[in-house]
Amino acid sequence: MVSYTDCAGTNHSDRSICLIFHDDSPFTCASLKSVNHENNSPVLCSTFSPDGSTVFTAGADNAVRMWKLGEQPAQPNQPPQQIGAHTQPIKGIGFLPSSNLIVTGGWDNKLNFWDARTPNPVGSIDLPDRCYDLDVRGNIMAVATANKQVLIYDVTNQPREHAKKESPLKHQTRCISCFPDMSGFAVGSIEGRVGIQNNNKAQEKNNFAFKCHRQDANAFAVNGIAFHPIGTFATVGADGVVTFWDKDNKQKLKGFPSKGKPISCASFNAQGNMFAYGASYDWSKGSSFYSQGTPNEIYIHYTSEEEIKPKKKR
Repeated sequence: MVSYTDCAGTNHSDRSICLIFHDDSPFTCASLKSVNHENNSPVLCSTFSPDGSTVFTAGADNAVRMWKLGEQPAQPNQPPQQIGAHTQPIKGIGFLPSSNLIVTGGWDNKLNFWDARTPNPVGSIDLPDRCYDLDVRGNIMAVATANKQVLIYDVTNQPREHAKKESPLKHQTRCISCFPDMSGFAVGSIEGRVGIQNNNKAQEKNNFAFKCHRQDANAFAVNGIAFHPIGTFATVGADGVVTFWDKDNKQKLKGFPSKGKPISCASFNAQGNMFAYGASYDWSKGSSFYSQGTPNEIYIHYTSEEEIKPKKKR
């Protein structure tokens, strides 16, 4: 199953029909369900439960919602069940498999932890600033906030701060993603750069940053970073381009042609043989560049081993 809700529900305030494509050809879908929040507020983040039966979403209405797939709402277009709320919009969400809790990070400088059976958070952590993104991988959670702060938490049992550092990138953080082996993370900025960071101090000598999503003298935001199970990864940007990378050998594996509009988010499925990415306006140029009625699109790319596996150094 492709976790395409992770990319479908980001930064969209346009509620036009979302088109699904298999690579560059139309992808036939019998029915396309949508998740609405109060007053059609933008959905800013989403995640699946481990068994894939439930989707959790959060966004600009400050609400955390739970959508059990296959269940129909009592009324058409009724928002899914609300299981929690922040006092400001929510930008990051994840599922903690060790405790079966949902974690959310908001612009109210809070990390809240939710049990879907109760409306009040079962735990809360104060952040140094607004949450811009978070990612959970096994027992490790990485949280990126305003002012380029990055916090790493051990979420094995009671969440505890493992490390706190500043992003190696000069400009505002846009996204963060943990390595599959939980040994580090990649962070992307609005200036078309990615930083590769190791959590183990002995491995910090291998930290580096590189430029990406550039066209001539123009730099575009890195909107999403998605790791493949084997450790290679994809970046997607405001330039409309998807690129596959090998961090260990510091190589570009594959570049995709531009879709002509920003790629707002992306995700590999658990097996790594499918890659989903969403194309939509990302608001990086403000409301004056938004074109009313332009459809949001989701593409599903079947990923071959040859294009994603590490290549031998020349």
